Amino acid sequence: MKRKREMEKASELKSAAEELSLMAIIIKPDHHDPNHDNDGDDGHNCSDGHPAATIPTRPFLHVCSLVVQILDKIGPTMAVLRQDIIHNIQRLEAQCDVDPSLYSNLVEILKKESKEGSSRKRDSCSKALLWLTRSLDFMSSLLQKLAKDLNQDMEQAVEECYNTSLKLWHGWISSAAFKVALKLVPDNTTFVGLLKPKDEANDEILKEDLKALISLLVPILQDIHATLRLYGLDRLKAT
Repeated sequence: MKRKREMEKASELKSAAEELSLMAIIIKPDHHDPNHDNDGDDGHNCSDGHPAATIPTRPFLHVCSLVVQILDKIGPTMAVLRQDIIHNIQRLEAQCDVDPSLYSNLVEILKKESKEGSSRKRDSCSKALLWLTRSLDFMSSLLQKLAKDLNQDMEQAVEECYNTSLKLWHGWISSAAFKVALKLVPDNTTFVGLLKPKDEANDEILKEDLKALISLLVPILQDIHATLRLYGLDRLKAT
């Protein structure tokens, strides 16, 4: 309870960083290809050498929920992305509730759907994890830009981050809707002010908070992407 109260008082950035610091991605020695269950298989690394990981379900979903709170500060521009994140969080939470012990590791959900052949279905949990990860890619890219320069043009920054992350996988309808919504992005002074705790006015402290969060988030996203590649999910586009 004490930790919960402390996180409620902190900014979303500090809360997310604290959660990520407790969310260890544990590399498994048993990382066989889920599509090949040969007894003589020595194991399988994904293309860049990363083995499968243990991804703690609840901490990961909590970080995604904190990202929703950050997106709220950008305003109506992120409404569609926000709803997508919430829907995907709920989908994974529902699956975790089926067997909290087993599905405390998101990789077990990937394994289950891989064996069932349901990973690529529209409402699969595998796709939910994929799109949550891509949403975090977008947010990570935006926060990295802000950490370098808090005074940059927000509309341009959001568009550039979208173009190098989510746009690669979105269809033309989603991309067109995002382009229109860009006009609603707040100016940098407003957005930066919203990111700070109410009693904090120091830009340098905010930049340090951003850097701390990024240093924890980026390696975790790299491991999750490696796991998604292992299960053949990393190249899927919106349907």
